[in-house]
Amino acid sequence: MSMADEQGAGEAKRPSGRVVALTGARGPLGLELIRRLERDRHYDKVVAFDLQKPAFPLEKTQFHKIDLTLPDADSQMASVLRGEGVDTFIHLAFLSDFTHRSAWAHELESIGTMHVLNACSESRVSRYVHWNQGMCYGAHARNPAFLSEDHPLRASSSPNDTFFADKIDAERQVRAFADERAGVSVTVLRLAPVLAPDGTNFISRMLRSRFIPVLMGYDPLVQFLHPEDAVRALKLVVDREAPGVFNIAGDGVLPLRTVVGLLGRVPMPIPRPVARRVTGVLWMGQVIDVPPSFLNFLKYPCVLDTDRVRRELGFTPRYDIHAILATLVGESTDGGVQAA
Repeated sequence: MSMADEQGAGEAKRPSGRVVALTGARGPLGLELIRRLERDRHYDKVVAFDLQKPAFPLEKTQFHKIDLTLPDADSQMASVLRGEGVDTFIHLAFLSDFTHRSAWAHELESIGTMHVLNACSESRVSRYVHWNQGMCYGAHARNPAFLSEDHPLRASSSPNDTFFADKIDAERQVRAFADERAGVSVTVLRLAPVLAPDGTNFISRMLRSRFIPVLMGYDPLVQFLHPEDAVRALKLVVDREAPGVFNIAGDGVLPLRTVVGLLGRVPMPIPRPVARRVTGVLWMGQVIDVPPSFLNFLKYPCVLDTDRVRRELGFTPRYDIHAILATLVGESTDGGVQAA
């Protein structure tokens, strides 16, 4: 049965302009994307799914309260997608922070993605955009200098790495969905860590701290992404059909200790065995919010190759690593802004 044949009897006629739906409407990416879609005359309607409504005036955005962890989430979303004539679905409902609530996180990300894909399968969605973290590649001693999109996602090598395992499983589901639904254009964005002065993710918090832990004998190369470039990349693949997987990162890489120095922070060297033991105990006791598996990113590089998105989509970040770091500490970024 074709997608057109699956259209329900009471389904609304597709509007002349674009109609998009997104999960994670209250997250930083979701909020900013909604603002931009609201201003874009090419979009007739935005359908926002989340547990809470965005806290700013909405003109052409319709909010629907959906809990992705509930068993009937897929049927609820499918009904809305069909009724509103949604053509593009953007899945942003993923955690940017580690959590001790691993069972709930699994329900949200792995099971939630299953619900989202089921809803898209039962509607007339023709484009699907999926957010993921570039850190899912994992930090390993034998990583190449730059990780292309063809490199395997290996951050969940330990059974305790549920933060990455759920995101990797979600992307695996998306690949299966793309294989089964040839008529749907599927795009996956793998983003480098996003840094912002008001960012709440663990990387931003760590780099805003006065003392930053580093492992003795290690100084991995790191890269980041400015939130403006993250939203620009997302809006780009929503605006145009861009099937495939794309790494997104700001220009430039630096050793971690150089980053600490540029930020005016104080490095706190820790022997690796001590760091792993202490972090493990504190994590198990729920004293800290970063698990021992994160220590791999203080040892080895996880740097994304962005050649594909530049070549195929013409996307160039506006902020290089120096501008991103300057923004983090509230300084002017004039010297580090890249051409659009």
